[in-house]
Formats: sequence, C-alpha cells, structure tokens
Amino acid sequence: MYRIVLALLLFAFPCSVVSAAPPEKVPAEIPNELTDYVGKEDTSFSWKLLDKKEKFLGTVYTLEMVSQTWHKTKWDHKLIVLVPKGVKPQSTMVLWNEGDAPDGEQAENTGLMIAGQIKAPVAFLFGVPKQPLYGGKTEDALIAESFVRYLVTEDGSWPLLFPMVKSIVRGMDALQAFAKQEWKFEVKDFIIAGASKRGWTAWLTAATGDKRVKAISPLVFDSVHLAVQMENQVKAFGRPSEMIRDYSERMLIPIPKTAAASRLWKIIDPWSYRERLTMPKMIVCGTNDPYWPLDALNTYWDGLKGDKWILYVPNAGHYLCERDKDGKEEKMPLRTIATVCAFCRSQIFDKPLPKVNCDMIVPAGAECLDVSLLSDVKPLGARVYSTTATTRDFRKSFWEEKTLEMPGTKAACKVELPKDGHRAALLELQFELEDLKYTLSTPLRILEAPKK
Repeated sequence: MYRIVLALLLFAFPCSVVSAAPPEKVPAEIPNELTDYVGKEDTSFSWKLLDKKEKFLGTVYTLEMVSQTWHKTKWDHKLIVLVPKGVKPQSTMVLWNEGDAPDGEQAENTGLMIAGQIKAPVAFLFGVPKQPLYGGKTEDALIAESFVRYLVTEDGSWPLLFPMVKSIVRGMDALQAFAKQEWKFEVKDFIIAGASKRGWTAWLTAATGDKRVKAISPLVFDSVHLAVQMENQVKAFGRPSEMIRDYSERMLIPIPKTAAASRLWKIIDPWSYRERLTMPKMIVCGTNDPYWPLDALNTYWDGLKGDKWILYVPNAGHYLCERDKDGKEEKMPLRTIATVCAFCRSQIFDKPLPKVNCDMIVPAGAECLDVSLLSDVKPLGARVYSTTATTRDFRKSFWEEKTLEMPGTKAACKVELPKDGHRAALLELQFELEDLKYTLSTPLRILEAPKK
C-alpha cells in the first residue's frame, strides 16, 4: 500500500572588453541511443478506456495501454486517471510512473485526496517496466540483465531504461488522446514524476527533449553523474552499497574499463543530457537512504540548469517515511506529499515557488560553519537539521532539529565543526501555497573534525 501512496503524489549583462574573447566552449556530445529507441516507430502501441467509476471523492478512469514491443515482449500497462470532485482538466497533467499493479479502492481514494491537493487531474502509469522477464527477473536484477546484454551485443535498444522511458512517452500520447475523446479538452504538457528507478526514468524522459515535459519530480534517485557517484559510494561506505548488489554481482560495478561499459553508463546517465534538462525540477531525497551517499546531490546540483528545488526528508530512508528517535516510522510520507503537491500545483497554475539561496563556508582557521540564507519570500518558519557520524556513512544517524530565527527573508547561523568524526547539516524552510503548507531544503554540507 505504501508504494502506491508514494506513487500517488505524485531557475548577462553585455559588456565590452579589450582582450580577445575566450574560445567557445564545445558542448559535450549528447548520446543518440535513447532518442533513437524512443523515436522508433512501433505499431503495437494502442490504448482503450476500460472503466469509468464514480466515487464519493471523484471519478476514476482506468485505461489499458500497450506501449511497445521490446525484444519480442509486448509491454502492457494500466493507466489510471483520477479527477477529484469539483476539479476541471488543466492543460498540464501530472503523470507518475510506477512498477506495481494498481492496488485497489483504498489507493484510489488516497489518490483522489492527493489529486485534490494538487487541484488537477493526476494520472498513474503502472507496469514500468514490464516484469518479470528473462527467468523471473524483476526490478534491478532485470535492469542489470539488460545491461549485460548491451555489453555483449552493443545494441542500443537493450538498456531497460529506454523502454521504460518509451512507456511514459506513449502514456503522454494516450492521455492526450483520452482527454480529447472523454473531455473534449487538450492536454498540452506534463509533470513527470516517479521514485527510485522510476525517478531515474523521469530524468531520462526529460532527457529525450520531448517538449511536452514541462517539469519533473524525481524522488530517491540521487545518482545523477553515475561514474562519479559510484566512486562516492566507495569513499562513503568503503564499498558499493549493498542495495545495488544486483549490479555488483553482474560485474557492472565497479564500472568495467571497456569502451562498451563506458558507453553504457554514459547513455543511461541523466548527466549526459544536462543541456536538455532545463525544465523546473523538484528533487526529493531521504537523509538516511541506504542507496546513496548523503552528499550525492552536491556532485551534480550546481551543474543543473533552470529552476530547481530540493527536499531532504530528515530521518527517512528510501520510502521517505520519517522515523522518530525510538525508530517508530510514520505510515505515510507526509512531508514529501505536501511538497510534491505544492510543486505540481505551482507548475500547473503558474504560481512560482520561492527561490532559496544558501552559502555554507568554513573560514580559514575557524571551528564552525558559517551559514547565510536568503529567500525571495518570507517563510513561515526555518530550521537547522544536523547529525554526526564517525565516518562519512550517515545512513543510521539521527538528525536533530533546531529552530532558526528568520524574521524576514534573511538569516544566518553557525554550525560547530565536530570534535571527532563528521557532522552533516542542512537548512529547511516552510512555506505556504494558498492552503497548502510545504517545506524546501538547502543542499547539505558534511564537515570533518579539525586535524590534530
């Protein structure tokens, strides 16, 4: 049930100079394998409306869709559209992609409540990817299998992320046709969202350059700039995370030093397509996610163009449900739901979210981190979260909260360096969009104890 709940959530002046102009920066090559696969004609694509159900909270439409045939396997999907009572179709629709099958009436009711917070219809695409395949393999084991087949054949159609992206693209096609048929209304663009490998898929869907992708919200996929991230894991954990053992066991990690492996990790890395990733982005991460090093975002954040926001969920793992000091976990990822709903509403109804800037500097010889915070909107409140660990592995650390006084749009504070080991810190601000309260975070900083 939880995964379905999570699935339903779904930012120059000219001048004259005497010296010679610097040489033009040559843009990095953007791989073509992804767009070649997604753009390839496939006559197996189809969709139809299976069911329309009127409920107390709104209307639930169930569509059946075939997105493609991938290496002789037809990919069939359920596509659910939720329209809360009193809500009208909008030119932008949220499309969340998910791997599980639809999970019954309770999930539909929860989804309608969340769509009600967004104030617009929301669609959920299931069966991304088609699984099990190839001897019962699912999820990461199936992706790893597809990667191995690419290394053997160097056939650009093999990486499983590509048909996963194509299923979203065909989902956009189906939803546009459905809206014209059912509502006599044109849906022009989409906010693409998903969690974990479906967050990876959201990044790569935007990477195709499809103009219908207005914004993205990738959750708990904090591995953009993949080659560097694999090195970061070893630095933080001493070895690759046990959560990605499906790739380690297939000798995909550490990345083999071959031309084919280098090409594979390039064509499935959102970083390779960053020149196209200029749309607004809401990135969500858990501070205790066992998959990724805590400061993974710092590897790619500054290189992302366009408006971007980050939410770190304190004391939360891969499923973004927060835990208290006693280890009791909340039943729903409430902080994530509120922020993703606010982001979606802001994009659909053109209500800008605040822009937050934060500088974190350790002055030479100082024993503290100087933090300065600036927002273009006065927040309802501000907090500092911090924690400590003996190494750079913070997966089991508990984050403590401290109120930060911010009477206007500026604030400053200091965070002491640890006497031993490491300390991590980030800032969080709470805002309100109409009736919806939500939080935004700053990037975090890991501090080391001064060398003695």
